Amino acid sequence: MAFMAACTTGMAQRPPQTTGYNRYVNPFIGTGAVDKNSLSGSNFPGACTPFGLVQLGPDTRDNPNDPASGYDYNDTTIVGFSHTHLSGTGVADLFDFLFMPYTGDITWNATPENGHKGFRSAFTHEQEKAVPGYYSVQLLAHKTLAELTATAHCGVHRYTFPQQEQGRVMVDLDHSLDKKRPYWECKVISAHLEVVNDHTIEGYRVITGWSRLRKVYFRAVFSKPFAARQLREGGQVINNGEVANGRSVKAVFSFAPSNAPLLVKVGISAVSAEGARSNLAAEVKDFDFDATAQAAANSWSKELGVMDAEGTDEQKTILYTGLYHLFTQPNNLADADSSYAGTDYTVRKAVDGAHYSTFSLWDTYRAAHPLYTLVQQGRTAGFINSMIRQYETYGYLPVWQLWGDETYCMIGNHAIPVIADAFRKGIAGIDYAKAYEAAKASSLRNHPGSPFHLLEQYKYFPEDKQSQSVSLTLEIAYDDWCVAQMALQMGKKEDYQFFLNRSTYYRNLYDQQTGFFRGKNSQGEWLPFNPLTYGGNGGSPFTEGNGWQYFWYVPQDVPDLIKLVGGDKAFVNKLDTFFTHNAKPEDVNGNASGFIGQYAHGNEPSHHVIYLYNYAGEPWKAQQYAAQVMQQQYNGKSSGYSGNEDCGQMSAWYIFSAMGFYPVNPANGIYALGSPQLSKAVIKGLNGKNFTVVAEGAGGKNCYIQRVTLNGKPYNKTYITHSDIVNGGTLVFTMGEKPNKKWGVAADSRPPLEEVR
Repeated sequence: MAFMAACTTGMAQRPPQTTGYNRYVNPFIGTGAVDKNSLSGSNFPGACTPFGLVQLGPDTRDNPNDPASGYDYNDTTIVGFSHTHLSGTGVADLFDFLFMPYTGDITWNATPENGHKGFRSAFTHEQEKAVPGYYSVQLLAHKTLAELTATAHCGVHRYTFPQQEQGRVMVDLDHSLDKKRPYWECKVISAHLEVVNDHTIEGYRVITGWSRLRKVYFRAVFSKPFAARQLREGGQVINNGEVANGRSVKAVFSFAPSNAPLLVKVGISAVSAEGARSNLAAEVKDFDFDATAQAAANSWSKELGVMDAEGTDEQKTILYTGLYHLFTQPNNLADADSSYAGTDYTVRKAVDGAHYSTFSLWDTYRAAHPLYTLVQQGRTAGFINSMIRQYETYGYLPVWQLWGDETYCMIGNHAIPVIADAFRKGIAGIDYAKAYEAAKASSLRNHPGSPFHLLEQYKYFPEDKQSQSVSLTLEIAYDDWCVAQMALQMGKKEDYQFFLNRSTYYRNLYDQQTGFFRGKNSQGEWLPFNPLTYGGNGGSPFTEGNGWQYFWYVPQDVPDLIKLVGGDKAFVNKLDTFFTHNAKPEDVNGNASGFIGQYAHGNEPSHHVIYLYNYAGEPWKAQQYAAQVMQQQYNGKSSGYSGNEDCGQMSAWYIFSAMGFYPVNPANGIYALGSPQLSKAVIKGLNGKNFTVVAEGAGGKNCYIQRVTLNGKPYNKTYITHSDIVNGGTLVFTMGEKPNKKWGVAADSRPPLEEVR
């Protein structure tokens, strides 16, 4: 595999020692599709530390757009290395402060047509390497080895130029997502680069894009003095200049020929120039690249040690890379001294030491955040405290927060189930009175995507008043159920009744005649409907899905959904059709991939549906389809995901499912059983105890549960509870090639509405 390749040009790549859990991580998983009909995963393969601010890595596009990470495994050239990236998202942003080492003349307007190679360079995967905390690549056009590592707030570069040849470094403050993309205007509002001394530069940029306003600061210190420098703003070039200001600021720094590598250490801050200086001083005190890379590797090995897994090498690679992706974000925006910029742009201090952002909540509330409650309990508190801070300065909880700014991307307010789940599981370190206040307020105040006055007036969202009306009605009904459960547990009976009642409004869009949830107008009239027709992010009743995929979205009350359909048999028949009914190409949009019939694993609305067979008495079908997805739609290569990885959600689905269970309702403490693929998995450190899952004979055609024991006793339920897990113990599956249609079919074996406490 390419991630194990060595440099063959005589310039030795020197990665940190890769042992323990790190040896199973392949950062190239999910970085490139293998054909035009699949999504890339959009993962970032560069250097970072767990939940750190800096993600330092390669960009293969001048103006990144798709994939959103800026890197596509199928590309053949690199334009440079920027210090901030998104990993696995469907939309691009960040790409701050691009550095590119090169050799040759300074040619600002180089193009292939005029014969100048400029800054861009060809590369091959055989001369590229990535392990946790380290990335390197041979830049073929410049005969230069670039190596990267990172701390939480800093990036460290090591460039080995050809001996006796002058090396240069281009610094680009204008590099960004595609400024011509149609969704929103991206532009650099202001940028500044200043030469502090003969080996130090500082700067910042203020930029608008997906995040409406970002301020980013940096300080870069080089291990050698500049022999010459050239600053550029727009078309104006300043030889040996001191300062450049404007919207298109770039610079080239030249260095005398040397046999020793050039190192650059770069501190980043989302707060201030002083913050960038302080972060650099706190985290990278010298130019010991190898020590920094090893420290980054050690931080990953410690973080990944929350689980022990046994299985095939590929299974362990998928699982530990999944944990790696899961722990790449949310990102701590606070400086090393805990300062952070609030949504009101004032500088504040995080009393718990961290302030997180990059909350892809429409994706991650489903499985990523429930997994965090098992393997990242302390950080779960930090995530929620950071969400509450947005409420305090902005008026409601995050929808999709990026760089501390609310983007309003996607629908619903799925910080609410994250909070409700943590509350009901007893995660410590959170002011739950304030958290409930935030959840309630966010469920009542109108903001983009949540016009609650319409819900109160019509008891559903009318499509002629609010686009994405069916998806909104269904998803907000679930959020309301979560608020209701918090209210009940807190003794707020009036609130409980209000939100519980509103959580049933999905029924008002169920059409008995067609057997689907479908759009209505404000006159109560059904709209024209085809359950195969996809919606995107507006202009349709459905969000990134169709009527088939959204039919199953009542996770708070699956028994009621079964009743709406007409009982178990009708429900199973509909599920069977869902997994076998193929759409025509013209029915499918770019958000759908990873198909099994209408099930589309490449996007989140389908993720829980496999496990619904457990609720209707045919759990062996959940086992069959869960195994099919894991075996066919995940792998250890660049094409390892069937859709965008979405900040850990795609990984979390696999991690849960490979252990044999999944949270259909992410906030009720119930996990539906499926088809474990790992021979053994241990979740460690749960209240000082371990929870062990053993799957005898698992893998391949042995996808069906024959029998189960929990702590040595026969177990016939098709679910386990959160208490079962955190109290420690051992769950043993015996797997076989044929379904056992007697196991788990009794009515009392089905998952209940919530965990009994």
